[in-house]
Amino acid sequence: MEITEIMKSVKGFFEEHVAPVHKVTSVEMTEDEGWRLTVEVVEEKEYMKRYAKDEMLGTYDVLLNQDKEVISFKRKDVRYRSAIGQEM
Repeated sequence: MEITEIMKSVKGFFEEHVAPVHKVTSVEMTEDEGWRLTVEVVEEKEYMKRYAKDEMLGTYDVLLNQDKEVISFKRKDVRYRSAIGQEM
């Protein structure tokens, strides 16, 4: 159940500080017993809806410490939701 707790922690953090998580695409333990996740977030959903644009998905790298607390996150990529596997 540890991975479930980790995913819940990251989702809560992103909901409060960035945007709701669309999908968690990877969870892995780091060498120092922390965790690294890759998450996708719908960027500026209301803005994109208002102007009838395709939703943008941001892909983030997230690091957690041994206590399962988010210690850093960084957006790696942003793309149109419909552009899966394509360059923007």
